Amino acid sequence: MSELLLDGQIALVTGASRGIGRACAIELAKNGAKIVINYTNNSEAAESCKVEIENLGSEAIIVQADVSIPSDAETLITTAEEHFGKIDILVNNAGINRDRTVQRMAVEEWQTVIETDLSSMFYCTNRVVTGMRERGYGRIINMSSIIGQMGNLGQSNYAAAKAGMIAFTKSAAKELARFGITVNAVCPGFIATDMVDALDENIKEQLIAQIPAGRFGTAEEVAATVRFLCTEGSFYTGAQMSLNGGQYM
Repeated sequence: MSELLLDGQIALVTGASRGIGRACAIELAKNGAKIVINYTNNSEAAESCKVEIENLGSEAIIVQADVSIPSDAETLITTAEEHFGKIDILVNNAGINRDRTVQRMAVEEWQTVIETDLSSMFYCTNRVVTGMRERGYGRIINMSSIIGQMGNLGQSNYAAAKAGMIAFTKSAAKELARFGITVNAVCPGFIATDMVDALDENIKEQLIAQIPAGRFGTAEEVAATVRFLCTEGSFYTGAQMSLNGGQYM
């Protein structure tokens, strides 16, 4: 059997049980990586992802952790390193939204989104970079959003978190490049996941009308970009990979 591009590498994907995170975990496994599947609540979906990865001939472990809590993020990284010995790839994908106008938004709705979408990225990155620096290699991919680039009505918390991810990415990329570590942001537009599928058909039509490509993206297209950044994309760092069908340029 020919050697795969990510043979011998360990990838940790936060929020990997569903949607884009799951697609990323499976895509990296297809290319030879062993996977740490992180989830918060949906154990059945996490187990299903693990089975799919094992059916590809790779190895995966499941670690339940709420990465918006620093101690949970610490436990996640420690467990992964104890099992596999290292982490080569970190995909900071965990995220939620609590959409409401600024005037009506509760403090808890602001804090929950900031902690889950933005702070969790710092908690996990802060912990993995020590080992990456020691080995002189690492790939960190932060799952931002088109909303962090252009803003959106009723999503000030989500937009702030996702824009913060982009700024963090640029700063960390400058710090870590000399250690062989790349840090990039992937900024998907509207992707056909459960969140978009749940929208009213009229809203979907309005959104598609704003996308020059005339369709929503797929989780697999996002995952392919993540995989590229881990394989051929070694000269990309501090970049924003904008998969949005031309909706925002």
